[in-house]
Amino acid sequence: MKETTSKEKMLKKIRKALLEKRDNPYPNLEDTSVYEPYTDYLDVLFAEQLSLVAGKFIFCEDELQFVENLLLLADEKGWRKIYCWEPPLQKVLEHFEFPFYSTDTDFIAQAEVGITLCESLVARNGSVIVSNGNAAGRRLSIYPHCHIVVAYTSQLVLDLKDSFKLLKTKYDADLPSMISAVTGPSRTADIEKTLVLGAHGPKELIVFLLEG
Repeated sequence: MKETTSKEKMLKKIRKALLEKRDNPYPNLEDTSVYEPYTDYLDVLFAEQLSLVAGKFIFCEDELQFVENLLLLADEKGWRKIYCWEPPLQKVLEHFEFPFYSTDTDFIAQAEVGITLCESLVARNGSVIVSNGNAAGRRLSIYPHCHIVVAYTSQLVLDLKDSFKLLKTKYDADLPSMISAVTGPSRTADIEKTLVLGAHGPKELIVFLLEG
């Protein structure tokens, strides 16, 4: 009689387990929060968490204040090649006569700043949810040295699961092919265990939060 090997015994147990129907031992797992309840201001929590991952947060009461702050930053940092491809943002910048590039001419070689909208802001970990569902596509938040995000208070959510609810409501079954959670500037510590910002993406992430 052939002796049963350890591998065959293990596979037999797996087959048996697959054939046996059992009730879900954790029926309410998806509805159970892994965090303590949070009832304070989401914008304050987001700003705190964003700063912890080396991002910069600027609150603006309206679009005028946003453009004023943007002008100050551009002057301070000497930005000249600022790209914006999303019509709603372009309309705001044009209204206040802020100069920007609306095409992708010489984009990869020259782009210093990319300005985009976002899908939502996750307060719990300071993440920005972006997708290619908007006109900015995949490149504008990745190639330039600085990524500027314009968001509104209505886009603030507490957890990642809440951001996916917003995406489901907005896109229904036609979800974008690219959805990313941006948590601070890109970084790596692979080289001699030294943290380097901007190794494979923007070195700087700035989030403007506007009322609305």
